[in-house]
Amino acid sequence: MSDVVSDEPRQPLLSDRVVVLRAPTQAWSGPHGDIGGRPIDGIYHGDVRHIRSVVVTVDGEHPEWVSTAAHDASRITFGAVLRSLDDDTPDPKLRLLRTRLVEAGSVGETLSVQSGLPTAVDAVLSVRIEPDFSPLQEVKAGVRIARPAWETSVSEPGSAVVMDATRSFAVSAPDAQVSASPDAVTLEWRVHLEPRGRMDLAWVAALQDASLVVRGADRPVPWAPITQRRPDLEADPRLNRWLEVALGDLDALRMALPQHPDDEFFAAGAPWFLTLFGRDSLWAARLALPIDVGIAASTLRVLARMQGIRDVPATAEQPGKILHELRSAPLAMPGEGIVLPPVYYGTVDATALWVCLLADAVRWGMPEAEVRDLLPALRAALDWLVHHGDNDGDGFIDYLDRTGHGLANQGWKDSGDSIQWRSGELAEGPIALCEVQGYAYEAAIAGADLLERFGEPGAAALRTWAARLKERFAAAYWVHTPEGSYPAIALDAHKRPVDSLTSNIGHLLGTGILEPDQERDVAALLIEPSMLTGFGVRTMSTGAAGYWPLSYHGGSVWTHDSAIVAHGMARAGLRDQARIVIDDLLAAAEGFAYRVPELHSGDPRTHTAVPTPYPAACRPQAWSAAAAVTAASVLLDLRPPD
Repeated sequence: MSDVVSDEPRQPLLSDRVVVLRAPTQAWSGPHGDIGGRPIDGIYHGDVRHIRSVVVTVDGEHPEWVSTAAHDASRITFGAVLRSLDDDTPDPKLRLLRTRLVEAGSVGETLSVQSGLPTAVDAVLSVRIEPDFSPLQEVKAGVRIARPAWETSVSEPGSAVVMDATRSFAVSAPDAQVSASPDAVTLEWRVHLEPRGRMDLAWVAALQDASLVVRGADRPVPWAPITQRRPDLEADPRLNRWLEVALGDLDALRMALPQHPDDEFFAAGAPWFLTLFGRDSLWAARLALPIDVGIAASTLRVLARMQGIRDVPATAEQPGKILHELRSAPLAMPGEGIVLPPVYYGTVDATALWVCLLADAVRWGMPEAEVRDLLPALRAALDWLVHHGDNDGDGFIDYLDRTGHGLANQGWKDSGDSIQWRSGELAEGPIALCEVQGYAYEAAIAGADLLERFGEPGAAALRTWAARLKERFAAAYWVHTPEGSYPAIALDAHKRPVDSLTSNIGHLLGTGILEPDQERDVAALLIEPSMLTGFGVRTMSTGAAGYWPLSYHGGSVWTHDSAIVAHGMARAGLRDQARIVIDDLLAAAEGFAYRVPELHSGDPRTHTAVPTPYPAACRPQAWSAAAAVTAASVLLDLRPPD
């Protein structure tokens, strides 16, 4: 099957594709099950697409696919009818069920051919598998770069091996005739069906990559949906369904580092981010705390082991700083001038969020001995906030890429045009994001409490630093526009408050950096029609000149962003407003069949009955899935134990 491509390199669209996964392995296809019809299609292991296409034919004909049924995040069944072999009556009597199972390091299919005919049927079923070995970054950029050919061989009857210099996959189909060429591995079965008979065939590809720096999780998850554990709690039926799908996705996104397989974390998401991301992994663990404090604790340990210890401009490492991203090789973004090193620290918020997660995990029951072991990392993170996070000495945490090829924006809205004035002009860096000041304030207060609790020095100085930050924030960030008074999204290089109304201000709720009356005003703005769509909170107000509903960070809705807003509203005691936002998210979840993508359009629900997909949005995404737990926390008023 041929790709649908343009003459210009373009990022693949994802919204009409089907994914099954078990990190670090994923398979993308069309809803019919064949792999290879679109640029994203393929079987990936780590950051490499090992297999470009997998196509099934019966007697040289393509089956007519009629159904798709996902069992969970890792298993799906596609159904087809085989009319080319059938009789001439209206009812289809020959069908094929194709069940795909993805495990960490393997993808396999069971092909069940079933007959309702009164006579025997003979046919040849073929599976053609095309190798690839393209790096994920090339797939994402929509480019193909020529590379040395791989080696393909039939190692023994019923199996074949394909390998390049460092990666390989082995196909096993014991009952098939297996042949191999430089272009493909072909599996053929001679199918003989007795009247009303059935025949089950199977193949599996085992994928290897010696360069992987992450691995899949081994242990079963300890969680069940909240509503199962508390049947006395009444919940919206949409919540039950969303939790079921979301917890399955979070299970499939669990990963670990090879050296510490018992310390799990959530990979950020598929297809591009099946690895450790400081900010994403921290927020996903934080939103999921009501179901599992253990993965929060292990995420904290994983990131503490990789905490910065020296100043390295090339990687943005600084003493005490928490990692942004881990890869097995440099990540180049063709056409964007961005090249990130394999271990990259270019994030302005992960360090404060690490402290905030630690404090929250303690409230949810993280064992005291585990907390004590992390006190050196806590002190280092707090020291980064106070001494390294402010690049220009103005008293605010900010960021500036010092390499010229790192991320220009280093908050969660990390696209190049995410920090805009109401006029639509881009803000000039270094940028001091409003929500980062809120995270820093919360981290300093919470960190001081932890130091005091464990008999460590420095609590008073941290509280003083936090109090001064709060005073400076109140004096510098508030803007007054036709849409109201609210904190600016950021201060620019000239210390001017960037005046667009954005969802960033929702992240301030519950951090303590705002006064209660200010929190009420901010919450009221976020549920106005200019910000609330009926499917979540927009990233930018419709009143901004740069607003566009399909802008990545300038008008779209991100599920995790809206969940953080609701989470903050609830912590600020604004539970009615929080429930309004959660109702929006439940409507979005229903519209996406409960697997909510990374982001969707900011079109209002008054204009569309279901949310409009952002066509390049990743899914599943850990923090989007974890938003379902936040929805349950808000609707069921779940709180840490006393």
